[in-house]
Amino acid sequence: MRDYYRPLVQSGPARPSGALPLAGGPYWFSHVARHRRDAPVEVLPAMAVPDDWHAALTAPRPDVAGLGMDRVRIMGILNVTPDSFSDGGRHDAPDAAVAHAEAMRTAGADMIDIGGESTRPGSAEVPVDEERARTEPVIARLRAAGAPPISIDTRKRAVAEPAADAGAALVNDVSGLTFDPGLATFCAERDLPVCIMHTQGGPETMQQDPHYENVLLDVYDWLAERIAVARDAGIPHERIVVDPGIGFGKTIAHNLALLEGVSLFHGLGAPILVGASRKRFIGTITDAPEADRRMPGSVAVTLAVAARGVQILRVHDVAETRAALSMWHAIDLGDRYGT
Repeated sequence: MRDYYRPLVQSGPARPSGALPLAGGPYWFSHVARHRRDAPVEVLPAMAVPDDWHAALTAPRPDVAGLGMDRVRIMGILNVTPDSFSDGGRHDAPDAAVAHAEAMRTAGADMIDIGGESTRPGSAEVPVDEERARTEPVIARLRAAGAPPISIDTRKRAVAEPAADAGAALVNDVSGLTFDPGLATFCAERDLPVCIMHTQGGPETMQQDPHYENVLLDVYDWLAERIAVARDAGIPHERIVVDPGIGFGKTIAHNLALLEGVSLFHGLGAPILVGASRKRFIGTITDAPEADRRMPGSVAVTLAVAARGVQILRVHDVAETRAALSMWHAIDLGDRYGT
């Protein structure tokens, strides 16, 4: 029976003897929850963690796209599409996209994630030429203007390649390197970090009937397998970020279980990215059917996962997220850490 160890993350000065540091950041853990399939969860002292898990949980994370992972980073979402679920059509013109990216930088975004293909439930694939035409010129303009690091949100090598030529410093693949086998090879060739996201099915079908034996452990195992694929393709572990894929082939219960247990993914030895911003389950829980009314619930999610040591928060509402993190850090850590 395989064991999985989820650190019960804490912060602040009341750190007991024997507590272990978490991923090189300001957080620590004195206990872990041990998960086993078909067995109750047990709470154990941190020192009971085996050596391989100990190393993965405690080792500092390497920089991603030039950004240190010893603090929370905010990734601002820039959809240059006419049909994204939250803000489709608002920023699909280049001038509007550049202006919005600048506004997010001013509001405190550490990185901008640019996507030219909507992957909302039920969406259809966008032709490569169209996706390239939406993203490449905007990336080039932003880099020329001194924008923060840019991530290209794509499943396709033919889109990632010109995006990297234009200045993108990270590839964010919602398919977890399953859609286009050439994308992993390209990232290896260009020494690009890649975010591997979990999904069950493609956008056309992923919400029809998502099912897991144990969503937390199933997603963990899937990500571990995809990390192995990426490494076999030549991408070193230190250039890999993981994302549990909130809303991608998950029910509300699945999403909540992943968010509550997200610290398990520190065991993969990579920075964790969470992108739950304005998603449908937040609207359902908070009675906010319109996506642009889901900011309060979205900020609540970011604070919850930041408290579990997540390093990258992918959000629409940058200013509100930055303000919430500033207050939380001032209270919880006693300073303005991470702001």
